Amino acid sequence: MFDNIFVARFNATLMLESLRGKRMMFVGDSLNRGQYVSMVCLLHRILPPNAKSLQSSIDQSLTVFRAKDYNATIEFNWAPFLLESNSDNAIVHRVDDRMVKKGSINKHGKNWKGVDVLVFNTYLWWMTGRKMKFLYGFFFHFSVKGKGSFKDEKKDIEELTTEDAYRVAMKSMLKWVRKNMDRNKTRVFFTSMSPLHIKSQEWGGELGGNCYNETTLIEDPNYWGSENKNIMQVIAEEFGKSKYPITFLNITQLSSYRKDAHTSIYKKQWSPLTPEQLANPISYADCVHWCLPGLQDTWNELLFTKLFYPS
Repeated sequence: MFDNIFVARFNATLMLESLRGKRMMFVGDSLNRGQYVSMVCLLHRILPPNAKSLQSSIDQSLTVFRAKDYNATIEFNWAPFLLESNSDNAIVHRVDDRMVKKGSINKHGKNWKGVDVLVFNTYLWWMTGRKMKFLYGFFFHFSVKGKGSFKDEKKDIEELTTEDAYRVAMKSMLKWVRKNMDRNKTRVFFTSMSPLHIKSQEWGGELGGNCYNETTLIEDPNYWGSENKNIMQVIAEEFGKSKYPITFLNITQLSSYRKDAHTSIYKKQWSPLTPEQLANPISYADCVHWCLPGLQDTWNELLFTKLFYPS
């Protein structure tokens, strides 16, 4: 299935040595946080208890794992759209009417400066099924001055299609990287979209099913689920124009086969399950996020390979 893909076996000691005196940071949503947690798990096991620490900011927007003897940090920054949004609260971010502020990448970008290995990801939060709302900065509306805040009663809003909105984010990210990163110092990666398995009929399963109780992978090498191919096209077009080298981690196809690898019902529930939900596990199975140890360790093996064997 993957005869043309070379993936090196992950070497935690080599990774830590390469990060000696450096910073690695994952930036994105909860799926990128899963890849971050995977990386921390792969590295921390070779470190004695007193040689490592894990700390999070009060708002949990920034988490830092520190390998003390290596003076190295592996960090995660919650930024689901990369741009500033009304979903930036890492704890309470379930917002029905999602909104992004145009030209606001420096809100999160201030956390990325000085990083040596930067791993971006953004996809799932753009997939609302509706046009994406972009909030502009200062404006005047019927003699009322707005500050471009999500809390403003009157807002200057532009609605864009998913693809156009995503393109804005990619352009902003690439521009920020070009202006703020040193190509001789910092390696920049971008992880492609993580597939969902929420409709079992997509792989020939029963109508109304999802990843719940799935224990085998999809064997059709040509399988592609409901992931937005237009987004892949946007990435290809914008990255192709980039003057700063971005290494693309294409995890979409290899992950699409793994309908068996999601957390399903075995995850923390943020609110008590109702009797109706308990009677129907399919209704609350998480077919978005992934079990650890598991598939996201493979993503990091791919990252490891691209980092040490770029050709």
